[in-house]
Amino acid sequence: MMTIRTEVPQDHATVESLITQAFAEAEHSDGNEAGLVKTLRRSREFIPALSLVAEVDGNVVGHVLFTKIGIGQGEGVTLSPLAVLPRFQRQGIGSALIARGHVVAREMGFCVSVVLGSPKYYPRHGYVPATKLGILAPFEGMDEYYMACVLNADVPVPQGTVSYDPAFGL
Repeated sequence: MMTIRTEVPQDHATVESLITQAFAEAEHSDGNEAGLVKTLRRSREFIPALSLVAEVDGNVVGHVLFTKIGIGQGEGVTLSPLAVLPRFQRQGIGSALIARGHVVAREMGFCVSVVLGSPKYYPRHGYVPATKLGILAPFEGMDEYYMACVLNADVPVPQGTVSYDPAFGL
């Protein structure tokens, strides 16, 4: 039985360990995903309700973090990172974390989420090339991997270049 809940401070060490394990064999990783999460938790763009963990049998096996970003004159969230322990991957845990994160973000008033990720994985969660929505990355050459998902079709999606918290190093 899997449950998804908001991360609490007692989860931090476990979450950082699982992120390191999840990205150890990843094709596209800078090896600092756990450090990024640690830094983002201290940033002004961190929203505790958008740091979620998945538990199986009482053990934390997955994590997703959505952080506030600027988009032109508006704002949205970015999904980064998503991590599931290797032995629990391909069981729907990542998908469940994304879906719950989208619901929470929408309830908080955010209308769009962006991600720099796999164009084979994220489109199944509603992500499309960000440029189709008028959202531009603050870097070049990653258009295929830079995607956005509308969270609330009743609200106009902000357009323009994304600005990230300095923790992202962009």
